[in-house]
Amino acid sequence: MPKTAREILAGRIKELRAERGWSQDELAAASGLHRAYVGIIERCEKSVTIDTMEKIAKAFKVPIAELLKD
Repeated sequence: MPKTAREILAGRIKELRAERGWSQDELAAASGLHRAYVGIIERCEKSVTIDTMEKIAKAFKVPIAELLKD
């Protein structure tokens, strides 16, 4: 079964965090999001807005499209 966009996003965030050696706390601080919300996103519990995706992409210094690469 193909992955949903939410699953792809969650996986990419985890990958990008791992590549940088960041914890959820560090991503939260860099993006201006709450650590608990970062966990919610990574567990695919809620959909995110494009604004949230932009904050995460800016924290990682990647284009938003990079967050949806499978």
